[in-house]
Amino acid sequence: MELIRLEDITKTYHLGAIDVPVLRGISLSIARGEMVALMGVSGSGKTTLMNILGCLDRPSSGRYWFDGQEMSDLTPNQRALVRTTKLGFVFQNFNLLPRTTATQNVIMPLSYAPHHAGGGESRRRAQNLLERVGLAERCDHEPSQMSGGQQQRVAVARALINRPALVLADEPTGNLDSHTSVEILRMFQQLNAEGITVILVTHDAKVAAYAHRTIRIADGVIEGDETIVATPHYVPPISAPHPGWGAVPSAADGYSAGTATVTTTGTATAVADDGGPPATSSAVGEPSGSACPVKAALRHSATPSLVPSTFRTALGALHRNKLRSILTGLGVIIGVGAVIAMTEIGQGSRIAIEKTIASMGANNLLILPGAAMSGSVSFGVGTAQNLKPADMDEILRQCPAVGEVAPIVGARAQVVYGNRNWIPRSITGTTPAFLVVREWENLEEGDVFTSHDVHNGNCVCLIGATLKRELFPDESPVGKEIRLQNVPFRVIGVLSSKGANMLGQDQDDVVVAPWTAIKFRVNGAGAGSTMGAAQTISVSVNSLSNLYPGGTTRYPATLAAQAADMPHPIRFVNVDLLIAKAISSEEIPEAIEQITGLLRELHHLPADRGNDFDIRDMSEVTRMVASATGMVRTLLLVVAAISLVVGGVGIMNIMLVSVTERTREIGLRMAVGARSYHILQQFLVEAILLCLVGGAIGIAAGRGVSMLVRSIKGWTTEVSVPAILVAVLVSVGVGVIFGFYPAWKASRLDPIEALRYE
Repeated sequence: MELIRLEDITKTYHLGAIDVPVLRGISLSIARGEMVALMGVSGSGKTTLMNILGCLDRPSSGRYWFDGQEMSDLTPNQRALVRTTKLGFVFQNFNLLPRTTATQNVIMPLSYAPHHAGGGESRRRAQNLLERVGLAERCDHEPSQMSGGQQQRVAVARALINRPALVLADEPTGNLDSHTSVEILRMFQQLNAEGITVILVTHDAKVAAYAHRTIRIADGVIEGDETIVATPHYVPPISAPHPGWGAVPSAADGYSAGTATVTTTGTATAVADDGGPPATSSAVGEPSGSACPVKAALRHSATPSLVPSTFRTALGALHRNKLRSILTGLGVIIGVGAVIAMTEIGQGSRIAIEKTIASMGANNLLILPGAAMSGSVSFGVGTAQNLKPADMDEILRQCPAVGEVAPIVGARAQVVYGNRNWIPRSITGTTPAFLVVREWENLEEGDVFTSHDVHNGNCVCLIGATLKRELFPDESPVGKEIRLQNVPFRVIGVLSSKGANMLGQDQDDVVVAPWTAIKFRVNGAGAGSTMGAAQTISVSVNSLSNLYPGGTTRYPATLAAQAADMPHPIRFVNVDLLIAKAISSEEIPEAIEQITGLLRELHHLPADRGNDFDIRDMSEVTRMVASATGMVRTLLLVVAAISLVVGGVGIMNIMLVSVTERTREIGLRMAVGARSYHILQQFLVEAILLCLVGGAIGIAAGRGVSMLVRSIKGWTTEVSVPAILVAVLVSVGVGVIFGFYPAWKASRLDPIEALRYE
């Protein structure tokens, strides 16, 4: 049964303007199960003919049928599929992958088979073949740990892993000693005895003597075709037969070098003895059948996918070159680390600035009373007495955009403790909600006064860090008694330090107390009437011993109108202003709108009358600071992005160098069946894996730098999950973009030229 037929095959190489003919009309046929030697001197064209037979090259003209299929018009990927399904190569220089175990070298062709086995099955098959070629103890050894004969046995096992119909051996004993050469040649005889067609390419007549047919080539033409009639000789099998290998002779039908020789010239004539494999010599013509299984198989597996074997191959390549892989990914590590560190530091700075602004009232709304009028004279905003505690309660109840509201009653007085005194920047009468509005809940020491203290007008207070420094330099102020306008106040807590505000004013130079105590004991002010007329109860304090002045009532006398409308006159006492806190900066416009509508309703203002109050916020300052921090953050990201681009260029450079260094490896992979997209996938996956691993290390490095800065410098940092996700996506993008060209270049290599590359 015919396996190979060549009809008038020519091959001409074009070296610039010079044409170099190598094959000049080769016509021959080889039957299935033959062991043939292609013999000729160097330059005779035997290697070129082997490349055409092995579908590594295509003829310039002529027709080539293999196993009933026309090979001459196949695309490179279609020829690669033939190589991985029906052909096995044994090279003169072994062509084993360095720093790769024997098992991994043997498994390699399975990665490119259309229906390759799983990882465990592939390894089992490889180890079985290595055992049958006598390398059971060398499965995990690398080529550098094996002799030349052992490396050639690994190459034989690799050629058999896909159970080929044809094995091509190019000078298989060229680099071996005589004893090892005999072992390898006997191995090929054993393979042939099992039904595998074997073609030996050699210039040595002693090697050719092991075949039972010798085709001599000289100057690109066949000058002789000799068939040796083999004598029966038992050869033990090397591997289990496979149905795709053709007819399998019996144990007594092995072949060895014989004596009878028939010499012909020109078209091959196959002669077989009674016990040999079937050999036919048919007239040259079109093989029967028009179907092309190769193209059908390619259509079946034409859609490339990143199968696990591709990842294993890429990981293996990266593992074999650890230092180069680390240096390649260093650019991405630095870039991603810079992105994460700068983003977290920038995010932390933004949050710290926002907190600083919030502590000064970024989300705060100041609700000021309107202007008092006397005739046609206006006394300005804040002079009217029309804001009441009831307004605060209604705002908190009916305005969902407002989180907290607190009243403010101011005073100006000297603070005395023992023989020390100090006039604070502000004395604020308020409620406990004030500390929430100003984000001052965390005290340095002590406790906060309560709503009960406000209701009863208890003389308790909180002092700022500046007052503590000036009045209590060497002791804790908690529990001590200070005097405001000769009114004793017990210090129950110390506020945490805030520092200066944006205007340079010391925020820690403050006393905070219940507003009822400040209004009625320190200021001595009475309640405003419901008619808007304010009355002032003057208080004279002439002696330090007169701590509680007589004639001052806690609550002013109730007018008839007040008693009718509201039985609790304390609710109608006016306050200097109200301070509210919006739920967030984004809710400030909504909060202003809600408060405005509510106060107009509470104050019974007609539609044609303006507001008798004024609401102020710090949104402009917030927007200005947000814009500045946004610009800084963008600048940091641009710097980090430049680092990523530099890292990507480094990856492209190293990958291009890698393609050059691994040209022979690429050629070997293509020779054993890798299609162009397999090579493209492998190098692209390598680049992406480098970037992903580099990105992961960069994320960890960036987090480490961020935490180090926080611990050493005390800066605020904030974990940014979006930045981490973007860093991962950018890492993959860098791998795809900068890894594609080297991968594409590798996939376009010619396997023959790649194998010859030094």
